[in-house]
Amino acid sequence: MFTRIRSAAVAAAAILALTGSLAACGGGDDQAQGDGKTLKLWHYEGATSAMGIAWNEAIKQFEASHPGVKVTFEEKSFEQIRQSASMILNSNDAPDVMEYNKGNASAGLLSKQGLLTDVSAEADKRGWSKALTPGLATTARYDTRGVMGSGKWFGVPNYAEYVMVYYNKDLFAKYNIQVPTTLEQLETAMQTFRTNGVTPISMGGAEYPAQQILYSLALSKADRSWVEDYQLYKNKVDFHGPQWTYAANTFADWVAKGYIDKNSAGIKAEDMGQAWEQQKSPIMISGSWWYGRLVKEATTFQWGTFLFPGSKLYPGSSGNLWVVPAKAKNKQLAYDFIDITMKPEIQNLLGNSGGIPVAAQTDKITDAKSKELIANYEAISKQDGLAFYPDWPAPAYYDVLVAGAQKLINGSAKPDAVLDEIAKPYNDNLANVGK
Repeated sequence: MFTRIRSAAVAAAAILALTGSLAACGGGDDQAQGDGKTLKLWHYEGATSAMGIAWNEAIKQFEASHPGVKVTFEEKSFEQIRQSASMILNSNDAPDVMEYNKGNASAGLLSKQGLLTDVSAEADKRGWSKALTPGLATTARYDTRGVMGSGKWFGVPNYAEYVMVYYNKDLFAKYNIQVPTTLEQLETAMQTFRTNGVTPISMGGAEYPAQQILYSLALSKADRSWVEDYQLYKNKVDFHGPQWTYAANTFADWVAKGYIDKNSAGIKAEDMGQAWEQQKSPIMISGSWWYGRLVKEATTFQWGTFLFPGSKLYPGSSGNLWVVPAKAKNKQLAYDFIDITMKPEIQNLLGNSGGIPVAAQTDKITDAKSKELIANYEAISKQDGLAFYPDWPAPAYYDVLVAGAQKLINGSAKPDAVLDEIAKPYNDNLANVGK
């Protein structure tokens, strides 16, 4: 979850590998037969994260309920799976079940290429389709174009996530700053920190955090129809319209005013998080995937969270998906494992460990911090405020947005030029999607 950068060359190679290997790739459930005694599992969540804790318990329960079956777990980084997915999934070394990123450019692309198993029948039989709200199920279903929101089930999320503002309560109190409820108040707060020699925002410009802030700024000027146009291709998106223009100009302005360090373009997300934990900046704008970890690690100061001010839409969605590769050898075992991660006891553990469960028993969530996290998520969900992530619409778009945000940070391109750069691959993909 915390290391998400890859080169455009690698992305292009992955796409070529996908398209070039179709003849060798089937997809039927009976294509590969395993020994029924081993479940090969890949995921990239840290052992101390909420998901890591919950899934480790799920492994124990799986082995206890399947005598003679051993789970072979291989922890991969986010980038290892992203970079090697097409090659591995089209080989006999494919895992039986793995965590994979959701969205058109990720799970949608692989489903379109026939590399993932259609799990629709299992979703209905085991109740997964009923456990997930329509909003969460959006990222689990893909049509024949690889566009999310309808069609067959190619994955199952068992947690949710959203982007929020983490803040250092002690530093806010030191400078007599209140929690902002509008963007104007946020900018006033950041100016107060800057006047006192403090860089307000801890930033990871080399990976996903910068583009998520850029998207959050766009969302502050957007509505649900704009999100659906951008994410689901319902209507053409004007990248020089008010949403993206405001986002790029404001982001560049924040850099110019010192709210974002000009040297942060090369900083990775992990280093961003550690800097915030070390109290080098009072604000970190990032996802709920940090929450459980920070509860355990950020213990030398008081901290809290608030939703991005001035907005009713926030980057967020279901969590990443459990997918079953088309060439998995032990698919029934994979379905059984996914089912265990959806059980109330595992969902409750995930919730009490700092995650956002999708099928927990509310009265079993007793941790105060976890209750706060889940309450904010429920408030977003009730107002239909999840707006997915900016890199989803097109293959390799993640890298395009990283590069664009970096140029805004280091000043190598003006906002209008950056908007032109991010518009072209989006529109190129739109022309190729088909209707």
